[in-house]
Amino acid sequence: MERRTLFAGWALPAFLVLPQLAVTVLFFLVPAWRAFVESVRSVNAFGLNASFVGLANFADLLGSGPYRATVLRTLVYCAAVTLLAMAGGLVLAVFADREIRGRAIYRALLILPYAIAPAIASVIFVFLLQPEIGLLTHLFRSFGIDWNYVLNGRQAFALVILIGAWKQVSYNFIFYLAGLQSIPRALTEAAALDGARGFTRFRTIVWPLLTPTTFFLVVVNVVYAAFDTFALIFALTGGGPGTATETLVVKVYRDGVINLDLGGSAAQSVILMALIVGLTVLQFRYVGRRTVA
Repeated sequence: MERRTLFAGWALPAFLVLPQLAVTVLFFLVPAWRAFVESVRSVNAFGLNASFVGLANFADLLGSGPYRATVLRTLVYCAAVTLLAMAGGLVLAVFADREIRGRAIYRALLILPYAIAPAIASVIFVFLLQPEIGLLTHLFRSFGIDWNYVLNGRQAFALVILIGAWKQVSYNFIFYLAGLQSIPRALTEAAALDGARGFTRFRTIVWPLLTPTTFFLVVVNVVYAAFDTFALIFALTGGGPGTATETLVVKVYRDGVINLDLGGSAAQSVILMALIVGLTVLQFRYVGRRTVA
């Protein structure tokens, strides 16, 4: 039976939700409105003169070759991070779901990377792969690999993909492990009695039951890769060398804070905000329906 809490009036419910509403207004609605206002204006580098330009900032962005290149780079980055993070989380969850001694310890250790701040994760990989002092750099060079992500754009891009995926594997591991544990053992045992072994049992029984979890994680990982990896990338490469690791969220910062293009940066923020809203709607409607089904 569904339980509901009844209030004598509206004052207490309003008081209870007031802190959350205040946070939403101060840290989302007000900045979002300010970004929208700035996106239709042209402001000089000193912020002294501003003029209304309508959609000119958006037109300049859509017609800009560097911006289109950044969009393509972001799409590749999101796809690579999502694929690697989800695949790694699924593989680890499958192994951690087995009856092995000390599995609680293994599960706790696998969750630890998610607790590390993005900037700290970048620092860890700097100590491992920095061209001069990295612990693994000399090992790479002994195998004939000229490793220098500071100068090589492809290596830098591959490295930020690796760090982004490593940071998110633990999140996927938690949800996939929960999904595996929610599958009735009777189904897999019956499949085993029918002769289904190993990967066949996983493909025909386990994977279809994990589909709702997978749809949810796809959206979450895309949002993470597109919008939550700024600190990770900026602490490691700053978007360089050149623009090799510059994603959309990094470009917003570089154009607005470093290059002082306030109008163009605000227009990019509005586009990113629209993408977030679109992904959120996709998650609540499409993914939610598949989960219920």
